[in-house]
Amino acid sequence: MQIDILQNIKDLAAPLADEHNLFVVDVEIKTGGGQTEVWVLLDNESGGVNIDHCSEISRELGFLIDAHDMFDKKYRLNVSSPGLSRPLSDKRQYKKNEGRVATVKFKNSAGEYKKIEGVITGVSEKMVAVTDEDEVETKIPFEAIVETKIIPVI
Repeated sequence: MQIDILQNIKDLAAPLADEHNLFVVDVEIKTGGGQTEVWVLLDNESGGVNIDHCSEISRELGFLIDAHDMFDKKYRLNVSSPGLSRPLSDKRQYKKNEGRVATVKFKNSAGEYKKIEGVITGVSEKMVAVTDEDEVETKIPFEAIVETKIIPVI
Protein backbone atom coordinates (compact mmCIF):
# COMPACT_ATOMS: atom_id res chain seq x y z
CA MET A 1 0.00 0.00 0.00
CA GLN A 2 2.73 2.50 0.96
CA ILE A 3 4.55 1.76 -2.31
CA ASP A 4 1.40 2.73 -4.22
CA ILE A 5 1.12 5.99 -2.26
CA LEU A 6 4.80 6.78 -2.89
CA GLN A 7 4.38 6.20 -6.61
CA ASN A 8 1.12 8.20 -6.71
CA ILE A 9 2.80 11.16 -4.98
CA LYS A 10 5.76 10.91 -7.35
CA ASP A 11 3.36 10.85 -10.32
CA LEU A 12 1.57 13.95 -9.01
CA ALA A 13 4.81 15.80 -8.20
CA ALA A 14 6.67 15.07 -11.46
CA PRO A 15 4.70 17.42 -13.77
CA LEU A 16 4.74 20.16 -11.12
CA ALA A 17 8.51 19.86 -10.81
CA ASP A 18 8.90 19.74 -14.58
CA GLU A 19 7.19 23.14 -14.88
CA HIS A 20 10.17 24.60 -12.97
CA ASN A 21 12.84 22.58 -14.84
CA LEU A 22 13.19 20.29 -11.82
CA PHE A 23 12.78 16.54 -11.40
CA VAL A 24 11.72 14.30 -8.53
CA VAL A 25 14.67 12.48 -6.98
CA ASP A 26 12.77 10.63 -4.28
CA VAL A 27 9.59 10.52 -2.21
CA GLU A 28 9.66 9.27 1.37
CA ILE A 29 6.97 8.79 3.98
CA LYS A 30 8.08 8.84 7.60
CA THR A 31 5.74 7.98 10.44
CA GLY A 32 6.30 8.27 14.15
CA GLY A 33 4.73 9.79 17.19
CA GLY A 34 1.33 9.69 15.53
CA GLN A 35 2.44 12.04 12.75
CA THR A 36 3.05 11.35 9.08
CA GLU A 37 5.69 13.30 7.18
CA VAL A 38 5.89 13.23 3.40
CA TRP A 39 9.24 14.24 1.92
CA VAL A 40 9.49 15.11 -1.77
CA LEU A 41 13.07 15.68 -2.90
CA LEU A 42 13.68 17.68 -6.08
CA ASP A 43 16.78 18.48 -8.08
CA ASN A 44 17.79 20.38 -11.20
CA GLU A 45 20.05 19.08 -13.95
CA SER A 46 22.13 22.23 -14.18
CA GLY A 47 21.71 24.34 -11.06
CA GLY A 48 20.25 24.56 -7.61
CA VAL A 49 16.74 24.24 -6.29
CA ASN A 50 15.01 27.54 -5.54
CA ILE A 51 13.06 27.79 -2.26
CA ASP A 52 10.27 29.70 -4.02
CA HIS A 53 9.81 26.80 -6.44
CA CYS A 54 9.69 24.34 -3.54
CA SER A 55 7.06 26.49 -1.85
CA GLU A 56 4.90 26.69 -4.93
CA ILE A 57 5.20 22.97 -5.66
CA SER A 58 4.40 22.19 -2.02
CA ARG A 59 1.16 24.21 -2.17
CA GLU A 60 0.05 22.65 -5.45
CA LEU A 61 1.07 19.13 -4.46
CA GLY A 62 -0.66 19.43 -1.07
CA PHE A 63 -3.86 20.38 -2.85
CA LEU A 64 -3.55 17.37 -5.19
CA ILE A 65 -2.76 14.94 -2.37
CA ASP A 66 -5.84 16.18 -0.49
CA ALA A 67 -8.01 15.97 -3.62
CA HIS A 68 -6.96 12.33 -4.08
CA ASP A 69 -7.63 11.49 -0.38
CA MET A 70 -4.25 9.79 0.00
CA PHE A 71 -4.12 10.17 3.78
CA ASP A 72 -6.93 9.67 6.25
CA LYS A 73 -5.28 11.84 8.89
CA LYS A 74 -3.12 14.94 9.09
CA TYR A 75 0.28 14.87 7.42
CA ARG A 76 3.13 17.28 6.94
CA LEU A 77 4.45 17.84 3.43
CA ASN A 78 8.11 18.82 2.98
CA VAL A 79 9.45 19.71 -0.46
CA SER A 80 13.18 20.39 -0.72
CA SER A 81 16.44 19.60 -2.47
CA PRO A 82 18.21 16.40 -1.44
CA GLY A 83 21.19 18.24 0.06
CA LEU A 84 24.86 17.27 -0.12
CA SER A 85 24.71 14.56 2.53
CA ARG A 86 22.27 12.45 0.52
CA PRO A 87 23.64 9.96 -2.04
CA LEU A 88 22.98 10.59 -5.73
CA SER A 89 20.06 8.45 -6.85
CA ASP A 90 19.21 9.66 -10.34
CA LYS A 91 21.46 9.60 -13.42
CA ARG A 92 20.60 13.25 -14.09
CA GLN A 93 22.38 14.26 -10.87
CA TYR A 94 25.77 13.02 -12.12
CA LYS A 95 26.18 15.48 -15.00
CA LYS A 96 25.51 18.40 -12.67
CA ASN A 97 28.21 17.11 -10.30
CA GLU A 98 30.85 16.58 -12.97
CA GLY A 99 34.12 18.11 -11.74
CA ARG A 100 33.28 17.47 -8.07
CA VAL A 101 34.92 14.98 -5.72
CA ALA A 102 32.83 11.91 -4.92
CA THR A 103 33.03 8.52 -3.26
CA VAL A 104 31.51 5.77 -5.40
CA LYS A 105 30.75 2.30 -4.05
CA PHE A 106 30.16 -0.22 -6.81
CA LYS A 107 30.19 -3.89 -7.70
CA ASN A 108 32.90 -4.86 -10.21
CA SER A 109 32.51 -7.46 -12.99
CA ALA A 110 33.74 -10.20 -10.61
CA GLY A 111 30.92 -9.35 -8.18
CA GLU A 112 33.23 -7.77 -5.60
CA TYR A 113 32.32 -4.55 -3.85
CA LYS A 114 34.78 -1.73 -4.51
CA LYS A 115 35.05 1.90 -3.45
CA ILE A 116 36.76 4.74 -5.27
CA GLU A 117 37.22 8.37 -4.34
CA GLY A 118 37.98 10.90 -7.01
CA VAL A 119 36.68 13.55 -9.34
CA ILE A 120 33.71 12.81 -11.58
CA THR A 121 35.38 13.40 -14.93
CA GLY A 122 32.81 12.09 -17.35
CA VAL A 123 29.17 11.10 -17.58
CA SER A 124 27.46 9.24 -20.40
CA GLU A 125 24.08 7.59 -20.73
CA LYS A 126 25.44 4.29 -19.39
CA MET A 127 28.36 5.13 -17.10
CA VAL A 128 30.26 7.60 -14.98
CA ALA A 129 34.04 8.11 -15.06
CA VAL A 130 35.88 8.84 -11.82
CA THR A 131 39.54 9.91 -11.78
CA ASP A 132 41.42 9.23 -8.54
CA GLU A 133 44.33 11.19 -7.06
CA ASP A 134 46.82 9.07 -9.08
CA GLU A 135 45.07 10.25 -12.29
CA VAL A 136 43.67 6.75 -12.93
CA GLU A 137 40.26 6.92 -14.56
CA THR A 138 37.70 4.24 -13.69
CA LYS A 139 34.56 3.89 -15.78
CA ILE A 140 31.64 2.54 -13.77
CA PRO A 141 28.35 1.45 -15.35
CA PHE A 142 25.35 2.99 -13.61
CA GLU A 143 23.82 -0.44 -12.95
CA ALA A 144 26.96 -1.42 -10.95
CA ILE A 145 26.78 1.62 -8.64
CA VAL A 146 25.67 0.91 -5.09
CA GLU A 147 26.07 4.46 -3.73
CA THR A 148 27.62 7.77 -4.77
CA LYS A 149 28.17 10.61 -2.32
CA ILE A 150 29.55 14.01 -3.17
CA ILE A 151 32.35 15.13 -0.85
CA PRO A 152 32.06 18.84 -0.04
CA VAL A 153 35.33 20.72 -0.59
CA ILE A 154 35.85 23.65 1.72
